[in-house]
Amino acid sequence: MISSSPTSAFRSFFGDVIGLVRGEATIDGSDTWRNDDAAQRVIVETGPANDAKYFGLVANDLDAFEVTSERLARAGFELTEGTDAEMAARRVSHLRYLITPWGVRMELTSGLARAATSFASPLVRGGFLTGEMGFGHVVFATTAFDESDRFLVEGLGLAQSDWIETDIAEGIQLEVRFYHCNTRHHSVALARAPFELPQTLHHMMFETNDRDDVGSAFDRVWDTKLIVANGLGRHDNDGMFSFYVVSPAGFLVEVGYGARMITDDWRENRRYDRISVWGHQPLAHV
Repeated sequence: MISSSPTSAFRSFFGDVIGLVRGEATIDGSDTWRNDDAAQRVIVETGPANDAKYFGLVANDLDAFEVTSERLARAGFELTEGTDAEMAARRVSHLRYLITPWGVRMELTSGLARAATSFASPLVRGGFLTGEMGFGHVVFATTAFDESDRFLVEGLGLAQSDWIETDIAEGIQLEVRFYHCNTRHHSVALARAPFELPQTLHHMMFETNDRDDVGSAFDRVWDTKLIVANGLGRHDNDGMFSFYVVSPAGFLVEVGYGARMITDDWRENRRYDRISVWGHQPLAHV
């Protein structure tokens, strides 16, 4: 969930540019957004943070919900029961939460409701790649890097897919670790921040089923005054063809296609020394 002020800017951004579809408002009137048949995937709440306020992970069933809760407790991460109002707002049947080491609330849920109508975006004709992989991925930057890694792996039970270590400027090294919980290459990634940053959310990603839908989204961005943080390119580790646009709240949104998927015999948990095979350069309108 995003806390932003004003929220109205996201209506044009998510609806007219990214191609998401409005869902039903929450009980407190916050906007919700869909990229599949789930009742909601993104919530935008009025607030000063301009950042992620919380993010949710949906367990496959109640057994997985309980097993994950117990694993977190054994690792020293105690969950708090969500209220009926919180469960109603998130459209889930079960909810527990905690504050992650990087300071963002994580909600473990199960029983995410389906929308009353099937998903259909007039702008993204091929739809988004979701299903058992969830809505996409999120990347957070944190100075509490090691404890955050322990939370994801030892607590939540995610597995590391691979990692990047590379110099991005003289004396500045980038380290990013990528974690999966299903066949998506990563649902969560962590960047090691050298100091506290104004935003913990670096970017969120929506993956399309059709390469042309990425190009169409790029054209829509280009026709606006939005900043293209990184133009079209292909990542080295997950192979994603994508671009990044600066959202109204300042964090980035990646629209991509064709990322590698995790297989049962995954043997690629290794270091990469570059972010992209080609592209992903910062762009400016001429």
